This record gives sequence, C-alpha cells and structure tokens, in this order.
Amino acid sequence: MTERKPVGVSFESWVDKQIREAEQRGDFSQLPGFGKPLPDIDRPYDETWWIKAKMQREGVSMLPPALALRKEAEDTRAAVSEARSETEVRRMLAAVNEKIEAAIRRPPLGPLLNMQPFDIDAVVEEWRAERGSA
Repeated sequence: MTERKPVGVSFESWVDKQIREAEQRGDFSQLPGFGKPLPDIDRPYDETWWIKAKMQREGVSMLPPALALRKEAEDTRAAVSEARSETEVRRMLAAVNEKIEAAIRRPPLGPLLNMQPFDIDAVVEEWRAERGSA
C-alpha cells in the first residue's frame, strides 16, 4: 500500500479498492486472531479496558500493600504442598515471614494487616504429614 492516491479518484473509493484487493489476495486471513470472536464483546464499555488488559497480561496487581501481602501469604501457603523438600518449605515461609514482620513493625497504607508470621515448624509438620513422612 505504498502507492499514492490517483488524482481525480475520491479518497473513499481508493481506500475501498485497496481493501478489496487485499482481501482478494488473502492478506487479512493470516492476521492473528482471524476468525476468532472478539474477547469481552458483551461486556459493558470501560474506558480503562486497555490498562486493565495490559496489567493482566503482565501480571501486575494494584492491591493495597496489606492486601497484596495477605495474597502473597495465601499463595505461599498453598504452594507449600508442592514443595519438594523441607528446606524449600522453610525458605518459602521465611521469606514471607520476613515481609510480614516488616509490615507489623511499619504498617503499610490501606487496610489493617491482621496477620501473624507463620509458625514454620508447625507448617513443616503439616507438610510432612501430607507426604506421609514423619
């Protein structure tokens, strides 16, 4: 589409011709998402849809710090059952405990934290019990 619009041809008809020729060549059939429905087409319009979509694609969260720490603690607690060794369990819990203790010393903005550090030995015992190794 590097050619220029000929003199005397209306812009609209020239563009229509370019599109028609591209369709005939099959230029549009190779585009990503061809033939797939538009995602979220039935949702109400949101002016910040593109920001939310980019944040979701990149895994960015905009939770207040206290809620983000609660979520991290929940995710870590859930991930403990997938840990392969006791050392890994202790490392994961120690990292979260460090953040919880820092948040207790200097409360973050937002809602109250209302958390206590994990009892690492108790969680390790639960982990061992899940595995059947005591």
